[in-house]
Amino acid sequence: RSCAFYHFALFSLTSTGRIPSFLKGSLLRLGPGLFEVGDEPFYHLFDGQALMHKFDFKNGQVTYFNKYVKTDAYVRAITEKRVVITEFGTFAYPDPCKNIFSRFFTYFKGVEVTDNCLVNVYPIGEDYYAVTETNYITKVNTDTLDTLKKVDLCNYVNINGVTAHPHIERDGTVFNIGNCMGKGASLAYNVVRIPPTQKDKSDPIEKSKVVVQFPSAERFKPSYVHSFGMSENYFVFVETPVKINLLKFLSAWSIRGSNYMDCFESNEVLGTLFHIARKDIGGGQGEYIDHKFRAAPINLFHHINTYEDNGFIVADVCTWKGFEFVYNYLWLANLRSNWEEVKKAAMMAPQPEVRRYVIPLDIHREEQGKNLICLPYTTATAVMRTDGTIWLEPEVLFSGPRQAFEFPQINYEKHGGKNYTYAYALGLNHFIPDRIIKLNVKTKETWVWQEPDSYPSEPLFVQTPDGVDEDDGVLLTVVVSPGAQKSGYMLILNAKDMSEIARAEVDCPIPVTFHGMYKK
Repeated sequence: RSCAFYHFALFSLTSTGRIPSFLKGSLLRLGPGLFEVGDEPFYHLFDGQALMHKFDFKNGQVTYFNKYVKTDAYVRAITEKRVVITEFGTFAYPDPCKNIFSRFFTYFKGVEVTDNCLVNVYPIGEDYYAVTETNYITKVNTDTLDTLKKVDLCNYVNINGVTAHPHIERDGTVFNIGNCMGKGASLAYNVVRIPPTQKDKSDPIEKSKVVVQFPSAERFKPSYVHSFGMSENYFVFVETPVKINLLKFLSAWSIRGSNYMDCFESNEVLGTLFHIARKDIGGGQGEYIDHKFRAAPINLFHHINTYEDNGFIVADVCTWKGFEFVYNYLWLANLRSNWEEVKKAAMMAPQPEVRRYVIPLDIHREEQGKNLICLPYTTATAVMRTDGTIWLEPEVLFSGPRQAFEFPQINYEKHGGKNYTYAYALGLNHFIPDRIIKLNVKTKETWVWQEPDSYPSEPLFVQTPDGVDEDDGVLLTVVVSPGAQKSGYMLILNAKDMSEIARAEVDCPIPVTFHGMYKK
């Protein structure tokens, strides 16, 4: 929370080691920075108001800068000194100065959705947007970190919200997914395409369009979607048993004390559905492939990579076993407990596991009871049942008791959507981030960076300009070390062997960050 007092500050950082000369861009990070307003606290990890961080690399030196994103949620909260817009786990109580009639009309106008863009930042055309998982994205100036414009994606495409994890092709085309109202007044999931920079300099968002639609297993209860998979020719959407009860969602704002978290529930019998679609069958339109792929219940937040191989789609994902919603364990009160209490809570939570699912593309009805997967390097299976559904059993790539491999990254520029070998991630020990892990997905060998009382963030891979191997590059991660003289630092690791190359120490406290990007 104390980092809030340092916003707008610019720091030249003291470095140890040698900053690689090829780093000449900016590391951009987003996360919560303000955890209370006036006397009112935010209760969930995903409620704090968005703080954007920037580490600039130039001539072997690093400077650090941060600034709050001036969303409506932030500006109104600061102005009124209270929580004004309901967040993920914090309810915004009505203004006590309003009379009963004005409160009634506030509710009558419907749901006021948050624009608190604390999750990620990514480019669209020549612009950059800070994002969360609602229909609002916020245009920002990545040089000054100034907030430029709030954009409502509902004005351009049929979606209720989109993920903070789009896929971006080499030409700048952006693909994303979100739930929507589909045919027959039932819910569905739309994949949206935003084109790259336009020759006439017009806004690419204005040319957004839906390219394919996935059906929802339940008419009024869409699954929570945090990310999706994309290979060179296919989309993969995983529909988990963690559901948003739409009727609860629409009524939550008329019930005193309700928030987004109150609208989630788990379907204990549905299991997990895997959906696939072709990206482009002509004219930029995709096509849903109506095969029923099923698997045991999981939570899924982050896809690692998805690729095609000899008639199969390989999907590597970070899972949590079971149907209970993992976010139930991310209340700030839980995470601020003593270590023994944190561990006790984690023992009851779904257990993490990195899994490889393999989806066959060439399916014949007569092959019931037979494993349809014939890739020699995986133990994952796909078996057709008598009802025509295909049951997927994964290969486990990484597993340890209460040890998660999360916030994954790869050499996306060269291997996104293609066969690959290495993944990098934040290691969570009973939900506490205490290491950086490199995983060879072919051999399951791991490498680890870890220091006592040091809490890193998602590692971002930056390839060396003359790099040949997939792991020729560095990892950038922001480390919080609350007990040290300097309470945080930017860490640069050699992606080959996870050895430290350099670190740049920050003079002010840095709160946790979720996701970000390296801007060249």
